[in-house]
Amino acid sequence: MNIFFKSLSKLFFLILLITPATSFSDPPKGYTFVGYNEGIKLAKASGKKIFLYYGRYGCGFCDKTNIDSFSDPEVAQIYKSKYILVYVDAEGGDRITLPSGEQITEQQFGSRLKSLVTPYFMFLNPDGKPISRVPGFKTVDQLLLMDEFISKGLYKIMTYANFSS
Repeated sequence: MNIFFKSLSKLFFLILLITPATSFSDPPKGYTFVGYNEGIKLAKASGKKIFLYYGRYGCGFCDKTNIDSFSDPEVAQIYKSKYILVYVDAEGGDRITLPSGEQITEQQFGSRLKSLVTPYFMFLNPDGKPISRVPGFKTVDQLLLMDEFISKGLYKIMTYANFSS
């Protein structure tokens, strides 16, 4: 019996070694998303606002948003040119530094957002302070509407929920 358990534990260990890790992020293809800390530095240097995508590998709604919405050429042109694109992996362990100076992991970032879903989108000022938060799958039209809301500065006078309804 002891030989059986030793063989089983060796097999289990071997499977762990050859199985790819599933905790990596999965941002849309064709976009140059960077990590949170790098994004804050780039935004401060450029003065551009940040578009933050909080997602995770294997999220069906993230995949749907990536395939159905971020593949649109107009969305790609607008978001790539206007924003610093930041991706935070909901299951990631990388440490990020908040505008307050506090350091937390990417995973802890979601609890700070009080987000129970992915994808979750945020727009931030170049200094990292939140402007607007929008959870869930977004269509092409919704992504374009989100950009309009930010570009026209409407976030200063109303919420995105009021603007989009």
